[in-house]
Amino acid sequence: MTTLETTSPVRRLAGPGAFLGRKLGAALLTLAGLATLVFAMTKLIPGDEAQVAAGDTATPEQVARVREQLGLDGSAFAQYIRYMVRLLHGDLGVSSSTRQPVLDDVLARLPGTLELVLLAMVLAVSAAVPLATLAAARARGGFDKVSRVGAIVAFGLPGFWLALMLQWVLGSWWQILPISGRISVGVEVPHRTGMTLVDALLAGDLAAFSNAFQHLILPATVLAIAVAAQMFRVLRADLIRVRGRDHITVARAKGVTPRRLWLRHALPNATGPLLDVVGIEIGILVGSAIFVESVFGLSGVGDYLSNAVSRKDITAVIGTVTVIGVIVVVANFVVDLLQLAHDPRLRTQGKAR
Repeated sequence: MTTLETTSPVRRLAGPGAFLGRKLGAALLTLAGLATLVFAMTKLIPGDEAQVAAGDTATPEQVARVREQLGLDGSAFAQYIRYMVRLLHGDLGVSSSTRQPVLDDVLARLPGTLELVLLAMVLAVSAAVPLATLAAARARGGFDKVSRVGAIVAFGLPGFWLALMLQWVLGSWWQILPISGRISVGVEVPHRTGMTLVDALLAGDLAAFSNAFQHLILPATVLAIAVAAQMFRVLRADLIRVRGRDHITVARAKGVTPRRLWLRHALPNATGPLLDVVGIEIGILVGSAIFVESVFGLSGVGDYLSNAVSRKDITAVIGTVTVIGVIVVVANFVVDLLQLAHDPRLRTQGKAR
């Protein structure tokens, strides 16, 4: 007599639950480690923290008041606890240059940076996926060799030099695209989300949308080129690996057309590593936006951080770095959720790809 083995709902949920639990725990530990590292940075910076926060022109009484407000009059451990409590309440301090809470300053500029990063990611994926698919389908052929060399060159291009070259060639010489700003002078878009493209669409102003898009093409391209090169290399390698699996061989034997074979059978099974790259590259893109926004005159988190560094606004620098770190951790956790939805093995076994 055969005994049928049943799986309880609790056991069925153990796989994805364990996977999410591990990823969430890792994200929380990363955030705690980031906060601890930032706190250590404040202690390693030469000079008096209270004096830096109060400003160079502050009187001794003002410095003493700031020291008490920031909790710098206690032991290092007590300061650390107070610092973590303030972070949990969203208190990143007050900028010495703008005299505004750092969190308010960063949040006001964050939508513009996220818009630039998301557009760069869209451009990178749009270029990497078709090129990697064609290269894998013609592995060791002429197109594959040329595209691989091109990816290596693109990945090694200095971003600052590339930005200046694109500004010179496309902006100044050929005058095809604008080289600075987020939108042309005289073009107004109602402020709703802080993302110019989205606000233009919400206002139904296609002319303003086109204008804003033209302003973002060059900076987004600078950010996207190196990311697209990395995505191309990862996706091409995984497509070649997937090409040898049994289900691809069976589909080919059934007479499935090459186009359908690659798009419907190979590509969906090779996107797991691509999602991992997306999670890593989002952090790189946010960091790279610092120099891109400065070169192209875009108002964003990168521009704010650059100005804070030039003005020696330590509170703003540390607060901005903290926000960027949180964005990176959250983005990677979202990618983990996408991996869970994409890979059935994670839902049944809780094992990473």
